[in-house]
Amino acid sequence: MSAVMADVVAVRVPERTWRSEARAVKTVWRRDLIRFAGNRAQVMTWLIQPLLFLFVLGSGLQSLSAASTGGVDLKTFMFPGVLCVAVLFTAMVSAASLVWDRELGFLREMMVAPVSRTSIVVGKCLGGGTIAASQGVIVLALAGLVDVPYDPLLILGAFGLLVLMAFTVSAFGVLVAVTIKQAQTFTWVMQMAVFPMFFLSGALYPVAGLPAWLEVLNRINPLTYAVDPMRHLVFSHLDVSETARRTLDPGVTWWGWHLPPAFEAGMVLLLGLAMMGVAIWQFSRTE
Repeated sequence: MSAVMADVVAVRVPERTWRSEARAVKTVWRRDLIRFAGNRAQVMTWLIQPLLFLFVLGSGLQSLSAASTGGVDLKTFMFPGVLCVAVLFTAMVSAASLVWDRELGFLREMMVAPVSRTSIVVGKCLGGGTIAASQGVIVLALAGLVDVPYDPLLILGAFGLLVLMAFTVSAFGVLVAVTIKQAQTFTWVMQMAVFPMFFLSGALYPVAGLPAWLEVLNRINPLTYAVDPMRHLVFSHLDVSETARRTLDPGVTWWGWHLPPAFEAGMVLLLGLAMMGVAIWQFSRTE
């Protein structure tokens, strides 16, 4: 009996430490960046939509809106919203890689590794956030074409808001991806979520004087609180009349209280952390 028994090889699984978990987060993050950088066609494709909104739609509607913008070019007004749109679409598409990893079997290989599933989710959120922020930076580099100055404080502030929004939207995308099992279903859900968020955020129109039903939808839309501080930041560096500023950058109010931009940014951050926490819980429970 002993002659036919195979030798048993002891396998030692290393203990989890904060270094091993940090290395796992870095590995997942780096893998997403390598995959993104290796697909140049995808990079250009993701940029087409925000550029169409900015230069085609903005230029086309300029003649109709010139009388109501106080001399401000419509493309200048739309620029903060388009920055957020570039991040929104890219972050959601980046999160779809988790669904494809599941269908192709790569996710199973990550899950049998001696790392926590928390590290996998955090790595995906950071990877998607980095990719989305990089796309936003490309659009931000075009600021001069729409009469937005390259002021250092403006650029740094816009970059910080882009990073913050990229992380939050990536966390939302990962939350959806860990719940949905099929890539086709994720595409449908993404379209159902992204386009209402975009059109209700005020990216293409001022948020003051809206019909009551649209104002309610605007205020409960999380993207509103990313677009508004971005627009406030841009308009604070523009030389426009006070009338145009009040019309185009009225700010978001709750029952007459104007929300400070820092408060709105804090809301975006807390929402992103909450959604990442729910994604971690859902990923650990269902997989």
